Order: sequence, then C-alpha cells, then structure tokens
Amino acid sequence: MNTMGFMEPEQKKHDDIERQYRATGYFYPLRAVSDGKAHSIRQKLEEFEARQGGPLESRYRQKTHLLFPWLFELVGEPAILDVVERIVGPDILVWQTTFFIKEAGDPGFVSWHQDSTYWGLSEPEVVTAWVALSPSTAASGCVRVIPGTHLLDQIPHHETKSPTNLLTRGQEIAVTVDEAKAVDMELSPGEMSLHHIRTFHGSRPNHSSDRRIGLAIRYIPTRIRQTQTNGDSATLVRGVDRYGHFELESAPKGDFHADAVAYHTAIMARRREIYGRGD
Repeated sequence: MNTMGFMEPEQKKHDDIERQYRATGYFYPLRAVSDGKAHSIRQKLEEFEARQGGPLESRYRQKTHLLFPWLFELVGEPAILDVVERIVGPDILVWQTTFFIKEAGDPGFVSWHQDSTYWGLSEPEVVTAWVALSPSTAASGCVRVIPGTHLLDQIPHHETKSPTNLLTRGQEIAVTVDEAKAVDMELSPGEMSLHHIRTFHGSRPNHSSDRRIGLAIRYIPTRIRQTQTNGDSATLVRGVDRYGHFELESAPKGDFHADAVAYHTAIMARRREIYGRGD
C-alpha cells in the first residue's frame, strides 16, 4: 500500500487472484514465463527427446526438475512464486513436478480426480501451478475443473487401470461429476493455471494436430509433512525450511547428468513406496 493509502496495482491483482482461488479452488490464466521462454523450454525438451529417439519416458515425467537445470529454474520462477506465496506463505517447497504430455491425436485422458487421494500429505494447503509449454485448449485436452469442489473433504476414488488414462492408477472419483459445471482452463504457451489439491479436475484426449505439453508443479508450505513414510523429499524454492520434514533436493549439474539420473532414480523409488501405501 502506498503513502496515500491506495493499494498498488500488483498487490490488488494478487488479492483478486487469492480471493477467487480460495472461493472456487482454481484460477487462470496467469503469465508464468514469456511465450519465448516457453518455446525455449519446449525446444530443449524436444531436442532431448530427439537425442533419445522418442518421447520422454514415463519414468522421467515425474520430479523432472531434478534432471534438467532449465526445469529446476522454471519451478523457482519469481512470477510463479509471487502468486503461490499468497496462498501457501513465504516458505515454499516443490513437492512434485509432473510432465503431462499428450501427442497430437493421442487418446490419452485424465479422469476426474482429486490430487490428495494418494499423496499422504498432512494437510490440503497444496497448490498446483500447471504451466503450458504448448497451446492447451479444449481441442488439445486442457485441464478442466469443477468450481467449488475444493471445499469438499477427500472423496472416495476407484482405480480403473485404463491404458489410456494418464494417471498412474487410473484413479477416478467414485461419485457422479456434473460435467455441465466444468470449466476448461485454456492456456497459451507460457501461461499457467492454479488449482487446489481437493479440486475435482481432469482432461480430455488431444484432438488437435500439435502436442499438448504442460508441467504441473506442486507447491507446499514447509510446515506440511509426509504421513505415509519417513523418507520423502522436496525442493526449497523460497524462504527458509524451519521444520525439516523433507530431505531437501539439489539442482542437477547438467541435462540428464549421470549423478542427477541416479539421484532421481533413488528419490522416485521412495516416492513409489508412498503412492503404494495410499490404498
């Protein structure tokens, strides 16, 4: 607030974002990075894929920021953290990153679900920033949300194990979802959406002629702890960790550096144990 008592435009914008997020469980669109930077990140990803001879393997689509310095930089992007801080506070951890990539014409979809189902985190003050690296539209299968569902408790889910479901277990909310209320969170490259851990969300197949590439970044306050196991980790991206509930992760030395790959493999082995205990 300035000396005249008027609210600065940036502060008012962040107040409005926080107000809508807390009322509805989501907000979009927000600028995370420039479209040029989004294009550069996509280019780096696809150059790596070309060297590997195919799309990024599924085992490397989670915690991917621990494998590439340019993704490690993205999760600490000030424009993202300035908004996230209004929701989770000044001390911020990245608990997870996940690449959701749908190829052109891909039948892959994400069923209606809540993120909180198998994560084992001690409280639901968790926000996902979903950063678009390609156009994310209704045609390409953008993220869809059901407003206000973040105010519900944890809802029972059942596992479908569908081969075209992009979720690890194919988990799906075990109640009827009123799709007439769904909001398509369409994004341009470099824009992001926010959604709460309890918000019902999903996405349809990609019927467009381009890949739909998005990175979901899961931010938590440092006070949160893991309830499923003693061995979990996270990346400190702002502030101070006064609790020590998580092993703090380190930045990769280079793209797919041997040390980073070994580190990632060990961390994901522990993370799979956490997910496995969530039945």
